[in-house]
Order: sequence, then C-alpha cells, then structure tokens
Amino acid sequence: MLSKQAGWAKKWPAPAKLNLMLRIIGQREDGYHLLQTVFQFVDLCDWLAFHPDDSGEVYLLKTIPGVPEADDLTVRAAKLLKAETRCGAGVRIEVEKNLPMGGGLGGGSSDAATTLVVLNELWGLHLPKEKLLSMGLSLGADVPVFIYGHSAWGEGVGENLNKIIVPEQWVVVLRPDCHVDTKEIFSAKDLTRNSKSIRMADFMEGEHQNDCLQVVCGRYPLVKEALQDLSEFSEARLTGTGSCVFAQFDSHNAANQAYQKLKNKWAAYLTRSVNESPLFTSLSQN
Repeated sequence: MLSKQAGWAKKWPAPAKLNLMLRIIGQREDGYHLLQTVFQFVDLCDWLAFHPDDSGEVYLLKTIPGVPEADDLTVRAAKLLKAETRCGAGVRIEVEKNLPMGGGLGGGSSDAATTLVVLNELWGLHLPKEKLLSMGLSLGADVPVFIYGHSAWGEGVGENLNKIIVPEQWVVVLRPDCHVDTKEIFSAKDLTRNSKSIRMADFMEGEHQNDCLQVVCGRYPLVKEALQDLSEFSEARLTGTGSCVFAQFDSHNAANQAYQKLKNKWAAYLTRSVNESPLFTSLSQN
C-alpha cells in the first residue's frame, strides 16, 4: 500500500521503452496503422515529482522548451484524471527530462502514464488498470504499455497488449542529433504497410524487422550512420520510428566496450533492459 506522505515526497520514474520489433500489417479507415510490435523497458528514465496544490489547478513547475504547458502530456493526463473522476485536488508537476523528444523511446507517453498511475494512487481514486489503459490510449498510442507495466507483445495500434518474457540484457542506445517526426514517417508513400503477420515464436526465433527503418534511414542520414556504427558491435535496431538506435549485449563488459568507443561521436547511453517497468517496481517498494 502506497503511503500518501511518502508518495508525495518522492520522485517517480517514467522509463524509456524499446520496440524490439515493429511490423505494419495494415491500415484502418481512420488512417491509424495496424501494428505488431514488442515493447521492453530500459532503466533509463525521466523522473517526476508531484506536489499537492490547494488551488485545485494542474500546472508544471517548469515548462519543457518548445512544448506549451497546455500540450504537455503530464498536464493533459492529470486534467483527464480530474475530469473523469470529478476530483477537486490540484497538483504541481515537476519533470526531470532525460529522455530525448522524437527519439522513439516514448518519453512523453511514459511521463503521461506515470502521471495517471501515481496520481490515481496519491489522490485515492482507485480506478482499475483497465480504465487507466483506456484513458492512456486517448492521450497517445504508446501510453498504454507504460500503464500495463510489463514487456508486451502489442497489436492493433499498439494498445492490445499481452505479456511476454524476453531476455533482460545490457543495452547501448545512440541518439543521433535529429528529431524524427512520427507523423511524417507513417504518412510516407514508400512505407511498407502490408507485412505478413507473425507469431511470438517467430519473434523469439529472430524476426526483428522494423518496417519504418528504410523510410527513416532514407530521410535521416544520421540515423543510418548511427546504425552502421553500432552494428559493428552487435545487431543494431531502430526503436519505433527513431531517431534512437540500440543494440543488446549479453554482458556488461561487451556493452561497455561498445559504449566507450561510441560515446565520443554520439550521445550514448549504457543501460539495461527490464521486463517489469521501473515505475511498478518503485510502486511495489512503498
């Protein structure tokens, strides 16, 4: 049981995700793409703190450059939670932003999910996870997996989630100095939209393709270059629509060797993949 006093006093993780595979198997009439993907978390996080506010309003302690406060997903998530429950409480949201925007790591979506999950506890709203998942989907297609809280096989637009256990490994992530526009990639005429459906077993046996890869590399040369550099050490993949690329390693030593050789050229992260979201690990420790 989460202690309210402890909950208000601490910082909460909003972890990054990786798409270990991403296939586009169709498109709905409303334009959304039908996907098959595998999500796994890494212990690279934004950190959020929530401060009770007697005004009943929701606002940020500090806005993120380039993002109007009204558009910030944490603010939208908190306001949605208030509207759905008629909760009169207010909150000041403090965000320590570590995950790059436009990197394919799901930073904004993860921030929104942490806001929904933690404020549901701190405000004593007791909404079931199923309700939070549907609210999350209304904020963005990537939000539900962060509320789900476990590595998942995703279908639909990414919201139909089933638990999957994948190896937890050391990971090197490179962030090219470019912001990939997801809408641009998904609207590209040369994007593959008719990949064959596969099974979880096919993924486990090595089906790792990302259907966005060719389009992204064609438009963002830095992403292609980062993939080439990283592939010298291990299988290099694009997460989501990028711009971040990653490779998995069986040992810290092997990952660290790649990290040390690449960090002077690229913004690089040495991290570890985890099947349980650090947010839910943190919640269980209270």
